[in-house]
Amino acid sequence: MSTEFMTLSDCVIMMVDRYVEDLDGDAPHNLHAQIIEQVERALLDHTMKKCAGQRSTAAQWLGINRNTLRKKLQNYGLDT
Repeated sequence: MSTEFMTLSDCVIMMVDRYVEDLDGDAPHNLHAQIIEQVERALLDHTMKKCAGQRSTAAQWLGINRNTLRKKLQNYGLDT
């Protein structure tokens, strides 16, 4: 039995298509910034939860510096 694997790129394309369809003919605006912001916020939030709030561990998982993580968490209001 084969399991179909969906890549992150596939997921993004599927969701962008759905978003554009939901606009019902209106043109999307600032699409790149919206996607980057929403994906990054969700990724940071989810990673922090999976790492039980441990910033050092989350930074390692994300492959970023702990100070960079701190700044990003502050930027998205996730630093509580």
